[in-house]
Amino acid sequence: MSGGVDSSVAALLLKQQGYKVVCVFMKNWSQDLPGMPCPWREDFADAKRVAVQLGIDFKMYNFEKQYKQKVVDYMLKEFQAGHTPNPDIMCNQEIKFGLFFHTAMADGADLIATGHYARTKDGRLYMAKDKNKDQTYFLYRATKDALKNTLYPIGDYLKSEVRQLAAKHKLVTADKKESMGLCFVGKVGIKEFLSQYVEEKQGPIIDQKGQKVGEHDGAIFYTIGQRHGLDVGGGLPFYVTGKDMKKNEVYVTTDLQDEKLWSREIKFTQAHWINGPPAIKQAAINRGQLYARTRHRGELIKVKKLNPSTLLRTGKSNRWSVELEDDVRAVTPGQSIVFYSGDMCLGGGIVT
Repeated sequence: MSGGVDSSVAALLLKQQGYKVVCVFMKNWSQDLPGMPCPWREDFADAKRVAVQLGIDFKMYNFEKQYKQKVVDYMLKEFQAGHTPNPDIMCNQEIKFGLFFHTAMADGADLIATGHYARTKDGRLYMAKDKNKDQTYFLYRATKDALKNTLYPIGDYLKSEVRQLAAKHKLVTADKKESMGLCFVGKVGIKEFLSQYVEEKQGPIIDQKGQKVGEHDGAIFYTIGQRHGLDVGGGLPFYVTGKDMKKNEVYVTTDLQDEKLWSREIKFTQAHWINGPPAIKQAAINRGQLYARTRHRGELIKVKKLNPSTLLRTGKSNRWSVELEDDVRAVTPGQSIVFYSGDMCLGGGIVT
């Protein structure tokens, strides 16, 4: 129970369905940042109020130490390497469907449930009814074992229907706004968060002609495809096409068709296949039923080829390459590429 409307309605639905429900609040982060207080106290209070309203037990699991180690430290390491990691995906893998799942099972639970917009059946992961809110992109690293023991009560509801249910039952979170920003940390941008851990270091912004067009505060803060936050003069907008961490240089272009902004063949590693490699689901590829997306709510693009590294069978490598039918913009190392067959999420990996 996060203290938001989605997990509140999830608990409501489970109780209506006859489950014995225990609400668990995960305390993953409590550090206030300058001018950006962490919302955990408010979220904790809201979660507890909903539990009281529903007449169900409430407890808290404190995972702050593990969250710092498994999510925040990972995120910092990746940014320092010049990548753009997705902390929400790592939080789901390591905390919600890793640590929380195992802790809840050891605590006597038969099943866990969350307020994610997704569906699961027999250890398989499916898109939610509300395609605009679907969160399977963030959930693709969940294990088959965890999914077999997970319920997504709001997966068959539209967001508007969730709000209506919350209002109908007068839940205190009915009108609570969407949580934005970094997972569990609050309404803070990535740059503001990183600034607490790394020093700003000015360097040149270089355009497609090799000319310096401005200064940046540190290459670590920029990601491929980024347009805003560039200290560059007027004229055509600039887009980040790359960066060199050793030289502390950021490269940009004014040409939206610049080949550095577009990719059709994508390499990825740390592949996680929920029900085994799609092995490769060549039949599905031949039938045009295998799709990929490179960002949350991004376009599903048809897969043309999907190949594992020749070293995959030896266990020495976990590198894959995928060729898509169409070019995709701003594919960024550290982000995830996720694969689908129909509504089923097969898994994915980290872009290299």
